[in-house]
Amino acid sequence: MSENLHVVCPRCEAVNRVPARKLGADPQCGSCHQPLFEGRPLPLGRAGFTKQLERSDIPLLVDFWAPWCGPCRMMAPAFEQAAARLEPSVRLIKVNTEEAQDLAGQYGIRSIPTLMLFSGGRERARVSGALDLSGLVSWTRQHL
Repeated sequence: MSENLHVVCPRCEAVNRVPARKLGADPQCGSCHQPLFEGRPLPLGRAGFTKQLERSDIPLLVDFWAPWCGPCRMMAPAFEQAAARLEPSVRLIKVNTEEAQDLAGQYGIRSIPTLMLFSGGRERARVSGALDLSGLVSWTRQHL
């Protein structure tokens, strides 16, 4: 019997059970029938972030950023490309600290960009400062 993983749909937020061996086979949401992974970061506020954190079995790589932050804007293309390389093993999420100040406060974000890796609903690692594509991918894989 294969292990089933809970995967939260990025669109309708339905929780899907996906066999681990089929994660890379472009699984679709059982509710809205859209792809569960698209190879790009998912912008989320508090509610969506909380649902992904609490209900998904997929590790989350979260970029806490702000639109006015130069290093954040410089890292954005690399973060976008990292999503294509890391999904479906990791879900990449962007949290705008200007719009979700409560999340930034809850996680003690003092400088941006700050990357946090969550697994099993808990923080596993964090790094502040912009990383390039290879840095993003290797840092993430190192901490999984």
